[in-house]
Amino acid sequence: MEAVIGIVGGSGLYDIPGLMGDWHSTDTPWGAPSDDLLVGEMGGCRMVFLPRHGRGHTYDPSTVPYRANVAALKEAGVTHLVSVSACGSFRDEMAPGDFVVVDQFVDRTQGRPTSFFGPGCVAHVSMADPVCEDLALACAAAGRAAGATVHGGGTYLAMEGPQFSTKAESRIWRDVWGCDVVGMTNLPEARLAREAELHYATVAMVTDYDSWHPDHGAVTTADVVATLKANAATARGLVAALPEYVVGGHCATGCAHALDDAVMTATVKRDPVMVERLRMVADRVL
Repeated sequence: MEAVIGIVGGSGLYDIPGLMGDWHSTDTPWGAPSDDLLVGEMGGCRMVFLPRHGRGHTYDPSTVPYRANVAALKEAGVTHLVSVSACGSFRDEMAPGDFVVVDQFVDRTQGRPTSFFGPGCVAHVSMADPVCEDLALACAAAGRAAGATVHGGGTYLAMEGPQFSTKAESRIWRDVWGCDVVGMTNLPEARLAREAELHYATVAMVTDYDSWHPDHGAVTTADVVATLKANAATARGLVAALPEYVVGGHCATGCAHALDDAVMTATVKRDPVMVERLRMVADRVL
């Protein structure tokens, strides 16, 4: 199967110069996504771009319509979904300006809908390996090709926000839990991408040292924006390089078959309304 690359642009990434296409409005059973979808082509590959917070940054991390975003991208034909997100670093060696291709998550969000499934049709997918191994390797290669300093692997602590961490939280997450970076948006996004059987990977762009570092002041929005602006060209270069490294078809993680044997509700007991609602993301198994 030919790969169709979806890009979810986080803070500071609201467009992709060079992506030749048009903006299309869409809707889903979970409402409208954060913005229209930019559907086009880059490097000979079909690509779909969605600004996670909307152009102009109108959604905060807690109110991003994550289910609508993932469903809309799936409906648009996306097979490989790359999240480009700002993050704080808990490691000296993961410095502001670096890219981290994370491979694990810890969830500290609260109250966000985390699944497309629910009463009337229950499913349990594996999240042991929450990102696509093959797509993560492709993102790391594309980042290096774009001139970025890339760290392969790392644990992303997803916090609620929109406020930044306290020093106590930052130290616990770094020293006790062993996390590497902190952000506010990649969960439930990664969970939903797995349910939609999308290959998913996160490129976390380090903007600061959160608040744990004794030699750096606490993070501010001004710091984040300044680093994002400095990194914007490199992030867009990574996106432009992706088609050279992303390969369609099966992957080592088994993303495209995540729903095999995951649906628990007996066929005769499934709520027809729920089943119809789910067809946009799970029609293959329904």
